[in-house]
Amino acid sequence: MATMLGQSDPANSPLGRMLLDEITPVVMVLRTPLVEEACLKNGLNLVELLTPFSSFNNIDVPVRTASDQPYRLQKFKLRLCYASDIRQPNLEVAKERLKEVITHAGEKDFSNLCSDPPRIEDVLSSPESQILPSWFQFFNKELVRSLSFSDHEAFDHPVACLLVVSTKDEQPLNRFVDLFNTNQLPSLLNDGVMDPKILKYYLLVHDNQDASSEKADKILTEMRSTFGSNDCRLLCINSSQDGSVEHKDNPWVPFKNNASFSQPLGCFLNIDDFSEMKDLMQDFSSKHIIPHMEQKIRVLNQQVSATRKGFRNQIKNLWWRKGKEDTPEASNGPMYTFSSIESQIRVLADYAFMLRDYELALSNYRLLSTDYKLDKALKRYAGVQEMMGLTYFLLDQSRKEAEYCMENAFNTYFKIGSSGQQNATRCGLWWVEMLKTRDQYKEAASVYFRLSGEEPLHSAVMLEQASYCYLFSKPPMLHKYGFHLVLSGDHYKKCDQIKHAIRTYRGALSVYKGTMWSYIKDHVHFHIGKWYAFLGMFDVAVPHMLEVLTCGHQSKATQDLFLREFLQIVQQTGKKFEVFKLQLPAINIPSVKVIFEDYRTYASPAAASVRESLWQSLEEDVIPSLPTIRTNWLESQPKNISKNHKQCNLCVTGEAIKVDVEFKNPLQIPISISNVSLICELSVSSEETDSDANSSTSELQSDETSRKLIISREQASNNSFTLSEADFSLGGGERIMSLFYGSSVDGVVAALVQLTVTPRIEGILKIVGVRWKLSDCMVGFHNFESNIVKKKIAKGRRKAKQSPSDNMTFLVIKSLPKLEGSIHHLSEKVYAGDLRPLVLELRNQSEFPVKNVKMKISSPRFLNVGSREILNTEFPACLQKKTDPEQVHANHNKKSQTVFLFPEDTLIQGGTPFLWPLWLRAAVPGNIPLYITIYYEMGEISNHMRYRTLRMYHNLQVLPSLDLSFRISFCPSRLKEFLVRMDAVNKTTSESFQIHQLSSVGNQWEISLLQPVETMIPSELMAGQALSCFFKLENVRKSTTPEDKTSLLAHREGSDVKLGSDGSNETLFDVCSSPLADFHICERMHQEGSHQEHPNSVDFILISRPSKENINTGLLDPPRLFSHHISRCKIDSTSPIWWLMEGPRTINHNFSSSFCEVKLKITLYNSSDSSASIFIQSLDSNPSTGQLSDVMAGSSGNQAGWYDASLVNDIKVTTDVLGMKPGKPPSMDSVSQFIWSGSSSIKVEVEPMSTAEVPLQVCVFYPGTYDLSNYALHWNLLSPKHEGSHGKCPGSPFYLTVLESA
Repeated sequence: MATMLGQSDPANSPLGRMLLDEITPVVMVLRTPLVEEACLKNGLNLVELLTPFSSFNNIDVPVRTASDQPYRLQKFKLRLCYASDIRQPNLEVAKERLKEVITHAGEKDFSNLCSDPPRIEDVLSSPESQILPSWFQFFNKELVRSLSFSDHEAFDHPVACLLVVSTKDEQPLNRFVDLFNTNQLPSLLNDGVMDPKILKYYLLVHDNQDASSEKADKILTEMRSTFGSNDCRLLCINSSQDGSVEHKDNPWVPFKNNASFSQPLGCFLNIDDFSEMKDLMQDFSSKHIIPHMEQKIRVLNQQVSATRKGFRNQIKNLWWRKGKEDTPEASNGPMYTFSSIESQIRVLADYAFMLRDYELALSNYRLLSTDYKLDKALKRYAGVQEMMGLTYFLLDQSRKEAEYCMENAFNTYFKIGSSGQQNATRCGLWWVEMLKTRDQYKEAASVYFRLSGEEPLHSAVMLEQASYCYLFSKPPMLHKYGFHLVLSGDHYKKCDQIKHAIRTYRGALSVYKGTMWSYIKDHVHFHIGKWYAFLGMFDVAVPHMLEVLTCGHQSKATQDLFLREFLQIVQQTGKKFEVFKLQLPAINIPSVKVIFEDYRTYASPAAASVRESLWQSLEEDVIPSLPTIRTNWLESQPKNISKNHKQCNLCVTGEAIKVDVEFKNPLQIPISISNVSLICELSVSSEETDSDANSSTSELQSDETSRKLIISREQASNNSFTLSEADFSLGGGERIMSLFYGSSVDGVVAALVQLTVTPRIEGILKIVGVRWKLSDCMVGFHNFESNIVKKKIAKGRRKAKQSPSDNMTFLVIKSLPKLEGSIHHLSEKVYAGDLRPLVLELRNQSEFPVKNVKMKISSPRFLNVGSREILNTEFPACLQKKTDPEQVHANHNKKSQTVFLFPEDTLIQGGTPFLWPLWLRAAVPGNIPLYITIYYEMGEISNHMRYRTLRMYHNLQVLPSLDLSFRISFCPSRLKEFLVRMDAVNKTTSESFQIHQLSSVGNQWEISLLQPVETMIPSELMAGQALSCFFKLENVRKSTTPEDKTSLLAHREGSDVKLGSDGSNETLFDVCSSPLADFHICERMHQEGSHQEHPNSVDFILISRPSKENINTGLLDPPRLFSHHISRCKIDSTSPIWWLMEGPRTINHNFSSSFCEVKLKITLYNSSDSSASIFIQSLDSNPSTGQLSDVMAGSSGNQAGWYDASLVNDIKVTTDVLGMKPGKPPSMDSVSQFIWSGSSSIKVEVEPMSTAEVPLQVCVFYPGTYDLSNYALHWNLLSPKHEGSHGKCPGSPFYLTVLESA
């Protein structure tokens, strides 16, 4: 037995309250038309009038169970129904009613759908009652009521009949008898489904507005004498005469289906009427309905106990039903009338359930379940299983049994087919509430999903309720919550419930917002926007359509659909939207570059893109070294500038500020962009304007007194500043890859769009952002984030602490002179060694002159400054050697060898071009950046700026041409002569060269030919061809004093060899004069780090020209010349000491008289810059002892005495002496053939770059050919800087032939 105490009682749960409302005793109401007429004066019919008083929260009626256990019934409710309504509802009418409920709910809730959807965090923190739509409960009740009065259930069978007659009716007693005529009774009673013998209660209604109650009392007395005194009652209504009663808490409003009332409900009912109706229903329930049901339960229980309970009755019942297993299954099984034992058991169970005797109800449901299962009455079996599950729940006993019964009933209803679909829905709703009460939201969601059938509107509601179950799960299942909302919205759309579809999609949007689920986000935003537009709410639709514009992950067809729908919606609005941070096209904000010119100006956009640190390092020797300028140039501004303005960047009136903005089309379809321009603000202050005119002004007024002009694109006609515009189209997936400046470009493939703003007046200019027009229908704008914009400013010259908000703010000062520069004849692509003249042109369009001009070049190895005189000379004639003694030597008009100072009288103004010559030489292959900075001063024109710099940048691509290498070897027959081998390879693919001249640099060396030019140098060196040729090099250097060394570096003379094929017709070029000498100095300086200076190194310069065929093919090209500089070529020797043995090579001597004495000498030369100690040691011992093997490097022919005859061919000696030898000479093992006479070792000291002679003498005892190389030379440099530098060299081969004289 269930008690109704405590909040934990299942009866207090949502399902328990629902069962209390839906499974309660039904009272059939029969009334006359005059009764309805009296009630309708209050805007209510009879049932509506009595319904608020039919529900009791504390009726407190004592009840006894069938086993005489007492309990008190607290909550009770009656369902009043007209007899005409006691029938199974029409399915189509029920669907239309449900559709009206949903439509009405959509209209009611739609007012809240114009705001932003809630964040998912806020949804999770809200109580369940605020999240769930309020109409869900009403919809579920209507869905359950659509199954009322089914033939297989008894809780909808009328328990009693309320017969109501008016005192105005003629012969009221006869009217009571006529009301219960079978013609007016429901068909279910006439067909035998329900028991027609039900409790009757007679109510006489009297309208107090018609007459006094005397007639009513008389009729009531007659009624009691006829129908019984306990079953009759009088009800007086409409006691208010004027009908002006207003009820503060009107009890009829919740039960009135139509919310629009033509008159106040219950306007003729006063407090006395309220009390009468309340007492009526209280008395009717407690003294008639409940006792009647209690009595019927006792009677039915006795009958069931006598016929079905007990072992004998059970065996009898099973035997009687034996054989029914073979009958086919049916939805209702055999026909059961109200008098059948099965129907009686069902009535008993349902009555016990409605009176809260759940134990008795459960026992009878179990008993009946077996019968219906054996009879294969599936619908009745499912209904009993359904009630068993609810009874288990209310008993709070076995949860497992309760869920099993509900699932069994649910599946059985579905098994029946379409006739059981509605019952399955009601079973599922009760099952869901059972699971939700136990916090089994995930399982409840699966039941809702199973309830979603083929009917779209029904499925939409069930899927939406399933989504909320996933939301309330622990932990929340957000993805399934959002996904089921989307499914629900899709079904709503199929039923034309657009507002509900928007509501569910908005709920899903709170889940997917901020996630990486791009496809479903696009789907949700697109359909929400499309549906809003369908409802005519374009202002709300556009923001959602904007979210799907950058759908680069979608297919091309989908992107085209999104963009087309978006543009169509925007056009339907009839106005142009301005959207902040419009994402189409995408703007790369971190890459935005601001290029402006203060004291730093740029000759080209390429120069502006160079790193500021590189320009700073180049300008260190150019810009005046003032401490304030070195730290922050803004600190050098006058004191009369406001502190707020000191943080601004500086720009000049009339000079454009350029902003490079990168646009990208994230879509695969083309888009059209037009009217792209900057968004700027300009503030003009009178004090700021006059600051340059009156330098004595102490301080500017605050910014609050300044006049601020915010000028957009349409307002630029006031000449405060001008803005550039750009129009272009972007193809699918393309990015703007090259720079353009405001013209209309279609299908451009560029890198950035460069937008400009040019201030025309002085003041404070702020660049706010960029704006554009998409497809000529929507304006987008984007503000620049100042802390991520890359500004082209000198970071080293900015204050360490600077507010990011001022990064795009400029202090505009009055117009100043500005140099414009260009270099003529500078090609972008040249070959290595290319030497050509260039012309630097500078212009100043201002009337104010600039002075104190100086220039610094980053790579003097490639670019050098020429002398002004060569402007009027021809190239290459200006490089040829002059016949007069005066030569133009290297250019020394430099500051610290790096800064070029233009003449002091140089003034540039008025647009007159200023020209100065430059020399270009492509030193090595590669991509060579050339940086040039030009400094100039402007005088006292402005207090803000006294000087400016012009920065120029060019990228030079140098291709390989001639690859040269030199090798220098000793000449075996001369002490200071060397053999030079030059190897040249033409590395080009199409160019041919003519070798013109080879020069050695410096006065130490003299180069000459070994053979005629025609035999060693081809007329031209073709592409890919190699060349090797030999020259003689002589060391003519006498001394190496420090003064001489300095003069050699400053003015290096040299010798030249003419290699041209037409020889005498061409003049040699002067390699000792500018620019060849200047470039050669740069080459030597460049190689100082990798090559140590050596006194015996040689520098070569090879000069070539393009072949005449190449020249003729390009008639418009200027003459070309190539110079190749090779520095510090060393001689193939590791010893600084050179020596040469001199003496006779062939001697005739008569050995019969005496041995032969031969006088020799060794000439020593010290090629180092330090004194050297030289030790010569002669070796006379026999080679077999191994003494000479340590000294002489190798050849077995280096032996004293006679040689074998085969050596004659090796040493190229022709003589007939060997044929005249008298007999066999003595054995070489017994005696030495020659010996060194005199001192066996000699030590000398030789000064730097000096020679010394050492006399030697050898005694020969037999005729023959001897190699006098059996000596060793030890040397040691005596200078401290060469400490530890010493070596040991074997003797050089010297062959002496001694012949026997006649």
